[in-house]
Amino acid sequence: MRLNGESALYLGRAYRIELVDSANDRVRFSSKFLIPHSHASERKRVLREWYVERAKEKILPRVEMHAKNLGVTYEQAKITDSRFRWGSCTPGNNLNFNWRLIKAPMFAIDYVIVHELAHLIEANHTARFWNIVRAQLPTMDRARDWLREHGQSLEEDI
Repeated sequence: MRLNGESALYLGRAYRIELVDSANDRVRFSSKFLIPHSHASERKRVLREWYVERAKEKILPRVEMHAKNLGVTYEQAKITDSRFRWGSCTPGNNLNFNWRLIKAPMFAIDYVIVHELAHLIEANHTARFWNIVRAQLPTMDRARDWLREHGQSLEEDI
C-alpha cells in the first residue's frame, strides 16, 4: 500500500514509501522504501533509524578514504544528530557528521567530509583552507550550491 504519495530522500533522490506485509520488522530499500505495516504509525522513527545505519555504512568509510587522500589522521568519526551543522571537527580531532547527510547526493557528502578533514590541517576558513578543500574536491562549488539550495529539505522528516 502506498502512502498518499509520500516519499523520502536518499543519496540525493526522492523515493516512494510503501507499506508492506512483512515477517521482517525492518525497513528495506529496493528502489523505494518498504516499511512494514506494523510500523505504519512510527514510520518516521523507523526511517530515521534506517538512515542512521546507512550513514554509518556509507559515510564513515568515506571519511577514512578521504583522510588517507589528504594524509591526515583523526581520533574518531561518528554519526550524530545535530540540528544546525552538517559536520564538525572538534579541538580533539574528532569528526562528527549529521545523519541527515545520507539524504544528500554523494558529491555533497564528500564535500562535507573533506571540509571537516581540512580543518585538521587548517583550523580556520582561510584561503589556504579553501585551497586544500578545492584541491581534494574540484566539485566543491557544486556541492556548496547544492547544500545551500536543498539543505533545508534534508531537515524534513519525510
